[in-house]
Amino acid sequence: MIPEIGHFSLILALLVALSLGFLPIIGAARGNAVWMGLARPLARTQFLLIGFSFLCLGYAFATMDYSVTYVAANSNSKLPIQFRIAAVWGGHEGSLLLWALILSVWTVAVSMFSKHLPDDMRARILGVMGLISVGFLLFMLMVSNPFERLIPAAMDGRDLNPLLQDPGMIFHPPMLYMGYVGFSVAFSFAIAALLGGHLDAAWARWSRPWTTAAWVFLTIGIMAGSNWAYYELGWGGWWFWDAVENASFMPWLVGTALIHSLAVTEKRGSFKAWTVLLAICAFSLSLLGTFLVRSGVLTSVHAFATDPRRGVFILAFLVIVIGGSLLLFAWRAPTVGRGGKFDVVSRESFLLANNVLLAVAAISVLLGTLYPLFIDALGYGKISVGPPYFDTVFAPLMTPALFLMGIGPIVRWKNASLPELAMRLRWAFGVSLATAIILPLLLGNLTPMIGLGLFLAFWIIATTVNMVYLRLRGQDQPLFTRVKAIPRAWWGMVIAHLGIAIFTLGVTIVKGFESEIAVRMAPGDVAHLAGYDFTFNGVKEIQGPNYTASRGEIRVSKNGVERTVLASEKRLYTVTNMPMTEAGISPALIHDLYASLGEPLVDGAWSVRIYHKPMVEWIWFGCLMMAFGGMLALSDRRYRIKKRAKNLAEMSEKEVLA
Repeated sequence: MIPEIGHFSLILALLVALSLGFLPIIGAARGNAVWMGLARPLARTQFLLIGFSFLCLGYAFATMDYSVTYVAANSNSKLPIQFRIAAVWGGHEGSLLLWALILSVWTVAVSMFSKHLPDDMRARILGVMGLISVGFLLFMLMVSNPFERLIPAAMDGRDLNPLLQDPGMIFHPPMLYMGYVGFSVAFSFAIAALLGGHLDAAWARWSRPWTTAAWVFLTIGIMAGSNWAYYELGWGGWWFWDAVENASFMPWLVGTALIHSLAVTEKRGSFKAWTVLLAICAFSLSLLGTFLVRSGVLTSVHAFATDPRRGVFILAFLVIVIGGSLLLFAWRAPTVGRGGKFDVVSRESFLLANNVLLAVAAISVLLGTLYPLFIDALGYGKISVGPPYFDTVFAPLMTPALFLMGIGPIVRWKNASLPELAMRLRWAFGVSLATAIILPLLLGNLTPMIGLGLFLAFWIIATTVNMVYLRLRGQDQPLFTRVKAIPRAWWGMVIAHLGIAIFTLGVTIVKGFESEIAVRMAPGDVAHLAGYDFTFNGVKEIQGPNYTASRGEIRVSKNGVERTVLASEKRLYTVTNMPMTEAGISPALIHDLYASLGEPLVDGAWSVRIYHKPMVEWIWFGCLMMAFGGMLALSDRRYRIKKRAKNLAEMSEKEVLA
């Protein structure tokens, strides 16, 4: 009966979501405090119901209940318990339930940490999130029921896709979904502000921490997915411009623009309409990613093959959400004030230029992702848009964006002097240019793209160091006191920008200096790459819980000194009869040594591919720095509700005494 109880819990959650989606919004329109007050208990009830339903599905997987169709399709008695639990979101129906659960988590978080908001604003925000929940719960109950019974029950399951039987499956999807769904909060704030007509600095201040939190989760999710693909797929790459990778990257680009636009709206009252449009677009692209993954229109290692009914439902939901929000924006946007004025040379102008570049970059990725689908739909055959297109289009857009990143934080608000700015940045420019020329010459490979990448990375580092120096100099207090006096949000911005620089440096070095060889190796054979000797020790057979594997050992030495041993496996998952390659990797700060076992040849020989990846780990370290910067910004005292309430109370008491 557990699956039936879980199914019934979803039905109750839909009824609660309908109440949450309509009653508080109607109450806000009519000024009915009772109906507005229902938003918080309804949000918490919805979370409990969806959470209970999720636990029921998890129980079905843990107990191997193969009378549930979804469990039989994505699990097996030989599947290790950690992957059996992760299999809850390993297929279409379960991942959708995870989406709904995370949406309810965000909804209840807003209900708990928004006591400082006006009652009507909070009611509208939670109401909009309730309407989004209605769409996803209807989708599950109508065409994607995770609790559908299989009669008669299967003797055993078909097993989880071997690609997903990895620790990355435990962390990557929840983190990615936390970011995806987190943008629904920014979207709900924007729609609530449009409904109420309160597009002011206060709205941006309320929305900003939620948007930053979603961006942090999405950054970690994308980083985890990139790292997972790097070691799991055995290709030695960290980003493939896969359509579903793009589906998560587009909201990240727009979300990055949104964070900066919210800062301008909060501090200067400018970009109000643009900020609302970015909030709508960020969540719309998250929904579009859902459509691409779950409609069956894509062929990808990430995509779920599904029936057309699901695609039609999601497309209809997409049209309603995006179309409705854009119509509301078109209706309300003309009433929004223009905000504060600013000169061409000002921080606002540079942030606006960066915003536009990020938005255009997202559009270029969207075009490259959807264009093959349109061509196929029109009957002109199947085409592939791959890395050459994205590298050609994306790099020219990111070059000025990264350059402006070094200038924007230093420029004054409203107006600035261009000659004064040039004087302040001349040393940073000179150091960056010299490094971009000298370093590749020392490394033995100077090309325009390597030089440009190094210049941009060191430009961001040099301008950031200059900015920190200017902020801290000329004060009598101890250094620690000066550092502590600066808001954490500012330090978060510094660390996030340095993370971008580290990421850019890693990408430039690995693309410019990586090397690889594909060789035939028998036991005792030695291959040479990047000054290292790779000795093949042979292959031994091993037995896993649900697979058999041939594990090849490669001893790595340099100048006769053994450095490490790489162990790569060629696995065969017995239930699905699907082969998989597990790469052998020796990670290090300076470089990764990477070996991938290919197919067996004659006389005990194997095809082996060996890679030397200089500074590839810097790519993910840069992403972690970005995420840490966002988390540090979230800890800023402006966002600490209890402390802010206490300060306001103290101020009121002083006014009374005065």
